[in-house]
Formats: sequence, structure tokens, C-alpha cells
Amino acid sequence: MQGLVLTEIVGGVGVITLNRPKALNALNLAMVRELRDVLEAWRHDARVHAVMLQGSARTLPDGTSAARHFCAGGDIRFMHEAAITADLTLDDFFTEEYALDHVIHVYPKPLIAWLEGIVMGGGMGLAQGATLRVATDGIKMAMPETRIGLFPDVAGGYFLSRLQGATGEYLGVVGQAFGVDDALHWGLADVRVPAEARQVWLQGLQARPVTSGDEAVARARALAADGVEPAPQFSLHQAAIDRHFGLPSVADIVHSLQGDGSDWAQATLAHLAGNSPLMMAVTLRQIREARALPLAEVFRLERNLVRQCFAVRKGAAGETVEGVRALAVDKDHQPRWQPATLDDVTSEQVQAYFEPPWPAHAHPLRDLLDPA
Repeated sequence: MQGLVLTEIVGGVGVITLNRPKALNALNLAMVRELRDVLEAWRHDARVHAVMLQGSARTLPDGTSAARHFCAGGDIRFMHEAAITADLTLDDFFTEEYALDHVIHVYPKPLIAWLEGIVMGGGMGLAQGATLRVATDGIKMAMPETRIGLFPDVAGGYFLSRLQGATGEYLGVVGQAFGVDDALHWGLADVRVPAEARQVWLQGLQARPVTSGDEAVARARALAADGVEPAPQFSLHQAAIDRHFGLPSVADIVHSLQGDGSDWAQATLAHLAGNSPLMMAVTLRQIREARALPLAEVFRLERNLVRQCFAVRKGAAGETVEGVRALAVDKDHQPRWQPATLDDVTSEQVQAYFEPPWPAHAHPLRDLLDPA
């Protein structure tokens, strides 16, 4: 029986494969721990000049492979069950996932994230700290947490807040999914490659191993697709994104969008209507606070926030638990948000999520350091 994380060294590159294809390679605690162990083992391994991180594909009954996905995020069913049963491993999951993502951001060897299919939530946390983010045409990226009563964590506050204009607010509050052209435009991917490039890359490593991390990155970049005319879908609306999502509150944003008769604005309003009003307000503040914070502080802020997501209202009453129930457990897509509308969200309700649950000396991520 194969493990949840597969590893091999191919031509000087350590290849890590997330191996929960039926769950779209969503992360659970065992995977997080295995990934951390592998990265620590390869940190000083002279055979490994760079690391490649990819997702696996499900094998179909006829022996062929289904579409390959990088990682759909964290295991939200586990989060739901753990919160309902007061399973303390829920705390372990978030602490260790954030610590893993921090390792990727500061890893001493180049790390190449090979992005195919769905790259969302926890998958973005793995990808955005990578040295090189290689994307294929079929990617579907998003930080869709407000749809499940959460916020864009895994350093989402860090990488979203540093995008141009109000793009971070837009992607975090709305949770909009987007493709490769928008990812390249916004700097959430570095290079676009054709679908067959992954196999070409691996065969090339076998035939001619790399002798340094820089060589591995250069050869991955050289796989870039030529002559492809970009076709962004959402970044075309950058001026409107900045105008609306630069406003002080989510209520202001919605009011402004309501006065914009464009198809994009109306589609954005329709998407916002399904999100948690409270967590959209929390997300807006999170991204704006994170803009002024270094990486380690962002991880600590988000660890505080996620603890409060399961502590402000416990068990089934929690906003995140209700969001996951509606989307993935009962699948009725009718979340009963509390409060139900933006007009009912108070500053006190938002502030409750930003109250530190631990003193600084006891914070579970107190030992994280910023990149040198």
C-alpha cells in the first residue's frame, strides 16, 4: 500500500508527490508530518540540489490516469469532525501545517512547485513559498475560505496582501477561482508550461542530472510554453478591483459593486452572496493588517485567528463548522451564517477573532523566524 507522500530522487532533484488523489491531494495531519520530515531529511542531503513538489493523479478503472491535481487544500471533513468532537489534533493540524509552510518559505534549497489542476487553500500555502511556481494551462487557483466560514490562512495574509492594488482584498474576500493567465499576471505563478512538460522535465533529469539548485530552476524555466497569447479573465478588471476593494469595509465594497452595472461586478456580487458575512469582514482586516507584518508574524496572526474560528463559538455553532457542513458534509449549500447579513456584523464580533488566545511566550509558533 502506497503512502500519503511519495518520494524519489531524480537526477539531483528530490521529487515529492502528494498521494491522496481521490481527495484531490487535500492535506491531513499525517501528510503534513511526512512532508516536514522529508524536507528536513533533504535539507543537508548532498544528493538533493533542489526539490520538486507535485500532486498525484487517480488511476481510472481502465488503467489510464485522471486529471492531475496539485492540492485542493486542507481536509475540511476532518476539521468539521474534529471541531464537533473537540478533538485536540485539530490544533496540531493547524500549528504543524503553518510550520510546514514556513519551512517552504525559508528552505535553503530551491523548491519547485509543479502546479496542475486544483491549487486551493492549503495547496496555495505549499505553492506560494516555493522558489519557482510552474503552472500548466489547466490550473484552477483560489483562496476560497470565506465560502466555508474561514479566512485565507496558510500565509494568505502575506502573499495576498503583497499583490498589486486591492487584488489581495478581492481574492481573499470573494474567494474567486482563476486560471493560469491571471495567476501569471498577479505574480502567483512564475512560468507557464505545456501539459506534457512534467514528463519532459523528469525524463530530462534522468538523462542529464543537475549539479546545482540554480541549474534545476533554470532548466524548469526553460520549459516555458512559447507563443501562447495570454487570456486573463479577472485581472482585466484591475481598475475596478482597486476602486471597489480598496474601500474601508465589506459593506462599502458591496454598496459600490451594486452601483457598477458591469457583468463582472454583478458576478462578483453573486459570489459574495454565498460567503460568510462575518468572515469576509475578518478577512478584509486580516489582509490589511498582514500587509505591514513580516512573514513569521503573519503566521502567528493567522494561528491566532484560526484558533478563534473554533473557539469564539464552539462545536456545531462555529462559523467554520457550519460552512463545511453546508458545502461538504450535508451538501445542501445552504449555510446558516451567524450573523446572516453584512448589516448585522459588528466591530465587536470581528474583534473577537483578533484577540490573542495565548500570551506571546506560549504561542505555538513563537519560534518561527523571518527569512534572513
